[in-house]
Amino acid sequence: MANPNPPPVILFGYDSSPFTNKVRLTLRIKGVPFSYMPVPSMMPRPILRQTFGLTYRKIPVLAIGRDIYCDTSLIIEALEYNFPVEEGYGSVYPRYGKEGGFDWNYRGFVRGFASFWVDRPLFRTTTGLIPSSVWRTSFGTDRAQLIGHPLSPEKLASKIPQNLSSLDTHLSLLEPMFAGRNSGGKGMNTWLLPTPTPSLADISLYYQLRWGIDIANGRGIYNLTAGGTGDEGQGGKGKVDITASVFNAQRYPGIWTWFQAFESYVEGLSDLETAITTDSAAKSHPWKDNLKSYPLPPEHAMLVPTPAGPNEQLDSQRGLERGTRVSVAPDDTGRADPTVGVLVGSGVEEVVVLPEEKGELECRVHFPRVGFVVKTVDRGNL
Repeated sequence: MANPNPPPVILFGYDSSPFTNKVRLTLRIKGVPFSYMPVPSMMPRPILRQTFGLTYRKIPVLAIGRDIYCDTSLIIEALEYNFPVEEGYGSVYPRYGKEGGFDWNYRGFVRGFASFWVDRPLFRTTTGLIPSSVWRTSFGTDRAQLIGHPLSPEKLASKIPQNLSSLDTHLSLLEPMFAGRNSGGKGMNTWLLPTPTPSLADISLYYQLRWGIDIANGRGIYNLTAGGTGDEGQGGKGKVDITASVFNAQRYPGIWTWFQAFESYVEGLSDLETAITTDSAAKSHPWKDNLKSYPLPPEHAMLVPTPAGPNEQLDSQRGLERGTRVSVAPDDTGRADPTVGVLVGSGVEEVVVLPEEKGELECRVHFPRVGFVVKTVDRGNL
């Protein structure tokens, strides 16, 4: 039975962010109505800081009521938890195998595929296809600050053939999984796993390939650079398709067929996104009132359920006890912008803090444990 009062959902991101589009695809496949609030591709992002006291600099960020989720790995699990199949929503973990046959709970496998293959080495490869004109803009300066070292547009341009070769390797590794796929977009023999509808595995691979193809050919770079360079750049009209020598129907027919089937499947779904597109619309749109009026769920429902409960003994040894002042930051890039606050929830896969910096709305901010460093801090040591 559907929840008669579902929480409002707002996605904060920018159009040329591959991870924003990963969450958009998830919301569409699940059939969850949501509002989309564009934010700049570069810091600062005053709407997030002023509203939620959020200093975290990566995108996307998803609000489910006044629970704020960071990182797509946790965002997707939170959507599955808050909008379950039992209430009429879709799932990114549809049942595996044929009715009455082998039923495998593949969730952990697919989460690992998404986080440790697609979101990391494959993303590094597709990022390496970004046209050099992008790195000559303020976006290049911003990302150098994020990464922690200077970026040379000339050096990055010289590595594009190397990254195309790397993409070729990834596709070669994946192609056997798609052998014999049909193009109808229906049935167990269409998707990456034998599921009746696309799973997180399909979403994860598709969004990264789609973004890599587009960005390599200069599509979306105007949005990415906040107008620093136009979309008629590398791979624009009249230009050679940068990725065509690697990804085409002849070289990888299985992946190509699946790719077209996935796009057709998504196009056939209802688009439940409401865009809040300008500053004036953001001011007049009641999104803040909608969030403010929705009560925070009780503490026992604060964490996404996991097979094992919190390990209180280990957390205690690390000083991670409820009410402790902590900092949370990614373990790769963005470490210079930690979120500092009071620890109010701690699970085996997730931590929740009340931000120290006060925003307009009282909220809880959720981070995954994997890929993030959580540590206690005192006033003089961040």
